[in-house]
Amino acid sequence: MSNAHDSWYHERESAWLYRVVAQHEPDQRRSQMFGALAAAAEAQAVHWAAMAHPGDFEPRLRARIVATLVRTLGPRRIKPVLAAMKLRGLSAYSASPAVQGHVMPVSVQEVGLRHRGVGGNNLRAAVFGVNDGLVSNASLILGLAGAGASGQTILMTGLAGLMAGSLSMASGEYVSVRSQREMFEYQIGLERDELDEYPAEEAEELALIYHARGIELAQARAIATSLIANPEHALDTLAREELGLNPDELGSPWGAAVFSFLAFAAGASLPLLPYLLHLATPTALYVALGVAGCALFGVGLTLSLFSGRSAWLGGIRMLGIGAAAGGCTWLLGKLMGTVLG
Repeated sequence: MSNAHDSWYHERESAWLYRVVAQHEPDQRRSQMFGALAAAAEAQAVHWAAMAHPGDFEPRLRARIVATLVRTLGPRRIKPVLAAMKLRGLSAYSASPAVQGHVMPVSVQEVGLRHRGVGGNNLRAAVFGVNDGLVSNASLILGLAGAGASGQTILMTGLAGLMAGSLSMASGEYVSVRSQREMFEYQIGLERDELDEYPAEEAEELALIYHARGIELAQARAIATSLIANPEHALDTLAREELGLNPDELGSPWGAAVFSFLAFAAGASLPLLPYLLHLATPTALYVALGVAGCALFGVGLTLSLFSGRSAWLGGIRMLGIGAAAGGCTWLLGKLMGTVLG
C-alpha cells in the first residue's frame, strides 16, 4: 500500500471517528470543533485521493470498536483510546484558560504547560516502587514465618522474592514506557508529515482547538498562525496542543526499568536486613516487623506530600494496609504449615 493511500485512509478514518465523537459530545462548542476537524480531515483525504486513487472506504475493526466505546461511554472517558487513534483536539477537555484566568500561549515555551506533569513525578514513582517491594517481601517473610520456616529459608526465599519482584517491575516498566514512547513517536511522525504537506490546514485545526476553549475564532486563528509560523517550533506546538504530548518528556524505557528495579529492590531489602545480619530467628522476625512498620509509616508520610492530606493519617493508613497484607499472608502460611506439616 502506498504512502499516499495510507494517508488517504488515515484521514478518512479520522474524519469518520471525528463525526462519531461530535455526535456524542454533549458540549456544543466541543461538538462543533470535532465536526470541523472531521471536515478538515475529509478535505485532506481529498488531497491524498488525487494521488492514491483509492476505492471505497471501510473503517477497520479497531476504529469500529473505538466508535462503540464513544457511543457507550462518551468521548471524555476514553480520551487515551482516542489519543491512540491520533484524534486531535482532546486537549479541549482541559478547563478553559479563560475560566481559570490564564492567557492563551503566545510562544512555544508557553504551549502545552497544562500537559506537563507536576514536579516530583520521579520521587512519587520511587516512593511507590519502594512501597511495593516493602509490602510484598515483608508479606512473603511473614507467610514463611507463619509456616514455621527457618531463618535461612526465609533469607533465601526473601532474596529470591526481591530479585523476582525487581525484575518483574523492571520488565513491566520497560514494556510500558517503550510502548508509550513508540505510540508517541508514531503520532509525532504523522504530525510532522502533515505539517510539511498542508501547514495552513494544521494551523486551522489548532485554531479550532483554541476556539473550543472559549477564545474568539479570529483571535484563535491569529494565535495559531503565529505559533505555526516558526518552523523550528511548529511541530512542538502541534504535538503539545493537538496531541497533548510533550516531545521532550517521552521518557527512556531503560531508565524507567533501572529506576523501577532499584526502587523495588530497596524496599524489598529492608525486611531482609535482620536475616542478612544473621540474628536469631524470633529476634530477626520482630526486628523485620519493626523495620517494615517504620518504613511503611514513612512511605505514608511521604505520600501525603502529594495528596495534601494529613501526614499522620497517611502514615497510619499505609501502616494499616501493610499490616493487613502481612497478616493475611501470615495466616495463610500458618494454615499451610499446619496442613502440610
